[in-house]
Amino acid sequence: MTTAPTPTPAAVLDAYWNGAHLADPPAFLHRARGVSPVLHDSSRGVALLTGHPEVSAALRSPHVRTTRYEGGEAVRASASYAVMSPMMLFHDGPSHTRLRSLAVRAFTPRVLEESREFITSLTDELLDDAARRGEVDGVAALATPLPVTVIVRMLGLSGTDADRFRMWSESIADLLGGVNVTPERWAQVEADARAMRAYFRTLADDLRANPQPGLLSALAAAEDEGGRLSGEELLANAVLLLVAGHETTSNLISGSLHALHEHPEQRAWLAEDPEARVGNAVEELLRFLSPVQGTGRVVTVPLTLGGVELPAGTFLSVSLAGANRDPRLFEDPDTLNLARENARLHLAFAAGAHYCLGASLARLEGSVFLTRLLTRFSAYRVPEQPLAYRPNFTLRGLRELRLHLR
Repeated sequence: MTTAPTPTPAAVLDAYWNGAHLADPPAFLHRARGVSPVLHDSSRGVALLTGHPEVSAALRSPHVRTTRYEGGEAVRASASYAVMSPMMLFHDGPSHTRLRSLAVRAFTPRVLEESREFITSLTDELLDDAARRGEVDGVAALATPLPVTVIVRMLGLSGTDADRFRMWSESIADLLGGVNVTPERWAQVEADARAMRAYFRTLADDLRANPQPGLLSALAAAEDEGGRLSGEELLANAVLLLVAGHETTSNLISGSLHALHEHPEQRAWLAEDPEARVGNAVEELLRFLSPVQGTGRVVTVPLTLGGVELPAGTFLSVSLAGANRDPRLFEDPDTLNLARENARLHLAFAAGAHYCLGASLARLEGSVFLTRLLTRFSAYRVPEQPLAYRPNFTLRGLRELRLHLR
């Protein structure tokens, strides 16, 4: 009997960049890690990181920087580039520190605790409405409106614009990692980028003239040694906070609804004492689901990761999902274990200087939602259905999930 030859790093990377992992990320990433947790193709100057210690080291290394939002001349002239390039997501060093220090005030423990009552009340309203309607799409009825409404309120935006913000968020998601985006869709994304710029530019002027409660008004007025945020910086980082404030949580909630349905013994364990057990349960669900699948980085000096020497300039595709299923750290990693003792070691929110600003908010929303859901509707039902995920290298979320609350 012959055994199949071990695939070369180049072959695995080709499959990865062609989107082969999107159908079943854990299985593909296990195979990739089996070849090497650091798959390096020196001819192309790229590497795929799928191991927890290697990913953690890269994210925390001072010699690894975030990627810039770049492109050719046509891209740099687009409205999409103007929206994306000033985001703190694509900055390092002093510029990143300056932008982050201004935005972090939205996520202090005091601000979050003050939001708990609102999040609980909103969760109950959404559950009540879903229960009255019978079968609902859990994504549209629960997973999306909860975090969207919360972040809109925290930013100090008008709740009447929630549908517009949700549509814009989908366009930003495509800009961050969309796969096989059609020319027609790109045209809509560019139109949305122009609309975002117009909306937030006008809003910035209004907020500076007439300050209102909320983070955006504080950002518009804030000044530090580098001066206040420019109009483009305020626009870009308002959009980033809007998207980051709900995309991860939306994917976490919809994924959790399905995962708990698929693991009834875990759902029963959590439902026995949700308030006491939900904290660790959310950490395990973040590890298991990896709502943010990965990110990009660049090596600035020669660096060795996982025993692999990487030249300066190597582009790193950093798989958070791969790290979160690494069997070297997580025993039986493909099993959902809500009582897992080391679940909190996941890298679902990345690590280092770019650790997710909204991590505490996502944890709070996930905890409140699961506690209220399982306190009131522990026997919720998910009928058999085909599942479809949005085709995206960065974000993994269900398009739809039909369910009944009872």
